[in-house]
Amino acid sequence: MSSGGFELPPGDAGHEGEPTDAPPGAVSLAQPMEIGVALDWGADAWNEVRTRAQRAGRAYIWLNLVEQRLRAVVSAVIRPIYEPVHGDEWVVAAAGPAGQEWVQRAVAVREVSRRKGYLLDPADDNVLSFLTLPQLRELMVQHWPCFEPYFDDRREVELALDELEVARNVVSRNRALNEAVLAQAERASARLLEILGNGASVPSADRLPVDAVEELVGDRYADVVSVHPDRVRLQRQIPAEDLFGGARRLDAIGIGLNLLTQNFSGRRLIRLAESGCRVRLLFINPASSAVKRRERELGLKKGELSRSVEMNILHMRRVRSKLRDPDAFQIQVFDETPRFTAYLVDGDGPDAVGVVQPYLRRARGMEAPVFVLRGGGRAVVRAGQDSEHGLFETYREEFESVWTDSRPVS
Repeated sequence: MSSGGFELPPGDAGHEGEPTDAPPGAVSLAQPMEIGVALDWGADAWNEVRTRAQRAGRAYIWLNLVEQRLRAVVSAVIRPIYEPVHGDEWVVAAAGPAGQEWVQRAVAVREVSRRKGYLLDPADDNVLSFLTLPQLRELMVQHWPCFEPYFDDRREVELALDELEVARNVVSRNRALNEAVLAQAERASARLLEILGNGASVPSADRLPVDAVEELVGDRYADVVSVHPDRVRLQRQIPAEDLFGGARRLDAIGIGLNLLTQNFSGRRLIRLAESGCRVRLLFINPASSAVKRRERELGLKKGELSRSVEMNILHMRRVRSKLRDPDAFQIQVFDETPRFTAYLVDGDGPDAVGVVQPYLRRARGMEAPVFVLRGGGRAVVRAGQDSEHGLFETYREEFESVWTDSRPVS
């Protein structure tokens, strides 16, 4: 007899369609289901979960940045007030009676993390590190008179934090995050970081703002910031004014340098040079055999490309002639086969930006793919990688090599 009082059939119950010797009234056991068939995911399911992971990962990085920044701001403002009296318990004291429940929970979580070895960084061994974003907000609101000298509008801070709550709850529970909520979270995070201070103190911060995801995981792609199918799409994202305006140094190499000569006015170039920008332009020699080969590749009429290059060079010569210091605006030509065009802005500084296009056999410059690079090195997340020599440095060295072998234009 079984434990439930039912008699099991003796021996093998037999397979489907086969007679069994089970006595009347015996309960037959179901055959086990084949494992794996009902658990399999198709291509659509995998695409969906990868999309979810990508959105959640991007939102998490923004939320992580905001939480770390808000934690540092709260510590900088409130800690000097409570720590002299309450010592290490200053967070508990600052929370007050209204926050006793959640602050004691944070204390308990810290103790558990200590015992289990979850505190990998000694700097995190404090109660403040275990407060969530809503709790940090509560501390800020409770002590707003202390924060008021630093921030103009309390309501703006609270509204931005409110907008983050949906994304924070979705990401923390690993649920699906749609595009609209992700976009809202990114906008709110960027606004909050701007209010709280995002450290964007380099001169080119407005030219090519550092995206949160690029800043933290961009080392996977050397120093490539973005890739565009052609120059038209590049200029939608980064107009010539944003790229070249305010530059301290500008080095450019290519066939005709149309991105600069045809999209940045001569008056702007004059003002740029007069403000102290050092400019070096490398055009292909319009009389060289390399231009003729390029005309044949593109199927252009004889002399069509060379005349276009000559016009651009004459335009740059007119700009140079109006400068008080012509030596700050140098123009040279090279005779080699052109391999790429590159615009290197502030290449000698930590905030360098580069735009590079390869030359394709059958595609004009406007149609070639564009790579945007950020120079100045990068702090690599994974150890064992060289962060000092990225693609920007490779093209900068190539420019210097061609510049050394080129001839000045009088």
